[in-house]
Order: sequence, then structure tokens, then C-alpha cells
Amino acid sequence: MTTAQCIPTVLRRACGSLLVGAAVLAGCGGGGVSVNDTVQAPGAGQWRWELPAHFPVPKVPESNPMSEAKVDLGRHLFYDRRLSGNGTQSCASCHHQDKAFTDGLGTAIGSTGMAHPRGAQGLANVAYHATLTWANPSLVTLEKQMEVPLFGDDPVEMGVNDHNRAEVLARLHAEPVYAAKFAAAFPEAAQPMGWGQVIQAIASFQRTLLSGHSRYDQYLQGKAQLTVPETRGMALFFGEKAECFHCHGSFNFNDQIVHAASRVVETPFHNTGLYNLGGTGAFPEHNRGVFELTALVKDMGAFRAPSLRNVEVTAPYMHDGSVATLEAVLDFYADGGRRIASGPYAGDGRLNPHKSELISLIDLNAQDKSDLVAFLKTLTDHDFLQNPRHSDPWPRR
Repeated sequence: MTTAQCIPTVLRRACGSLLVGAAVLAGCGGGGVSVNDTVQAPGAGQWRWELPAHFPVPKVPESNPMSEAKVDLGRHLFYDRRLSGNGTQSCASCHHQDKAFTDGLGTAIGSTGMAHPRGAQGLANVAYHATLTWANPSLVTLEKQMEVPLFGDDPVEMGVNDHNRAEVLARLHAEPVYAAKFAAAFPEAAQPMGWGQVIQAIASFQRTLLSGHSRYDQYLQGKAQLTVPETRGMALFFGEKAECFHCHGSFNFNDQIVHAASRVVETPFHNTGLYNLGGTGAFPEHNRGVFELTALVKDMGAFRAPSLRNVEVTAPYMHDGSVATLEAVLDFYADGGRRIASGPYAGDGRLNPHKSELISLIDLNAQDKSDLVAFLKTLTDHDFLQNPRHSDPWPRR
């Protein structure tokens, strides 16, 4: 099956535009940019975005324009364990580059050893995410979201609080390289080394974590070929049989997208039938999705669909890491939910009354599932996983 036969169907739905042959959609309304173009980002002056040709220009807050100095500072802070309350954990402790900035755990562990109810989400292409956590529709900027891991106390992540904030900043002041880096990143600030600047710098670095050079992307550009199983898997993924594209049909393989040219931004959350405690429709305590914020029954178990880019390296899956492999994920969706026979989480998620109408029984045989896994593995961007611009800049300790 050719690109023209397979891809346009879903991309017309996702973006309202059409691919021609191996040419790539112009960013779903954002405009295509080659990797050599310099782009005027909103309020940012000149900033050199290195974008795949089919990616739109990211949205950047006017209050935090991009700059090379700010990104460099953010990269150093992202990998600095001194930024946590007890000096033991950095942002990178839960976001490993070789795992597409996830951590390989089912649920995350904070700096004090506190276990989290949910897994650390991947940061690949986080610049395009319309919301930024598993189940909080109100966190829509990286700057605001950064306050949660830094200062949150339920659960504790970085563990910065009112008692140690000054101490943590003092550690940064004591590091010789930071004075010049903060000054370069925030040249107009009278006191450039504060929490506001820390957050803005890390957010700027995160916006540069762009992944769009997988073998699938190269295939779209006519630079690589897919195998027969991968091509069959692609047709299933974007077709009405497997229906994966309904939640993963954008250029970023999710369904919450924002970029510089966005006019309407949709932020759906989904109950996929992962649980149905006692047949009541309930999800486990501390993991009830958007319901925890709205208290609306319709939001029980509703979580954000993550991007599937680099999904090969981001196991285990689901918000709580309760599905171990891609093969098991496909079994789960083919069954239209999960039945747990016994134990505290017993219940038939397939019958959850709040389950999304997009989740239903799918007739997939063993070959179909194998082909889908083969296609999903073409979304792995090995350059991104090894890009030195995203790696730890500190000398090995």
C-alpha cells in the first residue's frame, strides 16, 4: 500500500489537509518548516527551531521567549540534582533520555522515596501538548506545570518547600557556572537567579525536546521504506478496523495538540475501561482521573491519551504502568477493556458505564497484532534518544 493510499485518510480527519504521495502535511495548519529554517517564534525574536518538515511551529508564551542561553541554562538545571529539596534527584531522574524521557517504572518515585500513583510521562514533543499531565485539564503551560514537580507535596517529587527554598537557591548560587548562565539567559533581570527564572529556563529546554526523525517520518519523506508487516500495521492503525487513529491520529500520535497557529484546541480525556471496581464504574483511589478535580461522574477514569512516538521504549504502559508490553496493550484494546477476576481491583472494565464510546471490541487476530506492534516500533526516533543536545551536560560524578 502506498503513502497516498494509506495516510491521507486519517490525516484528512486529523488536520483537514491532504498528503500528496510522500510529501508531508504542512504541520496540521502550522506550516511546514525545514530543519534549516529560522523561525520567528511568538514574542521571541529570532530563534532557530530545528523542525521536521511536517511539524508546525510550537507555541511559545510571550512571557518566556526562546533563546539559546535560556535553553542551555534549562538543560543544566534539568540534570542538576541540587535542584531537589534533599539534593538527591533532578528532573532527569524521572525522565531518562534513552527512554524518551520516561523512567521505565510503572509509577514514579519522588526524591524522598514516596511512591506516586502514576507514571512519569514522556517529554518527547511536549511543546505540542495541549495539557501536560495525565488528568489535569487546567495545566496548559510548561511553566505552570513545572511548579507541580518542584513544589508539590502530595505526592512529593522534587521536594522543594517553604523551609528549603532559600537553601536550594543557595546551592545554585554556589555553583560557579550558573552566575554567567543566568545572566545570559535573563539579561534584563535585576536578580536573574530566582525560582521564576529556574522554571522558565527548564520549560524552554523542554520545548526543544523534539522527536520527528523516526523511520516512519523518514518513510513519509520518501527516505525510507517500511517492511510488509509494518505497512500492514500502518494500514490497520490508520484504518477503521483497529481505529487507533481516533485517539492517536495527529502528527504527534495523540489527540491533544497545540501549536503557534492553533485556533481551536481540543483537550479530550478518555476512560478506556482499565478498571471497573465491583461493577460500580469506579477506578482505584488516587487514580480516578479528571474526576478527582471535577467530582463529575462522567469524568471517572478519564485520562489523557499519551503520544505514541517512541512507544517502543516507554514501557510499562497506561497511567499506572499496569500493562507491561505493547502486545498486552493491543490485547487490552482488542478486548474493549480489561477484566480483573479477583483482588481489590476486581471488576470488568469492558462494562464500565463511563467508558469512552471509542473503546469497543475489535476483531484483531494474532497477525494483526504483530503487524501493529511492528508499525509502532517504526515510531522510535533513535536520533532523539541519543541527541547530545538533550543529554546531561555535567561532568560525570
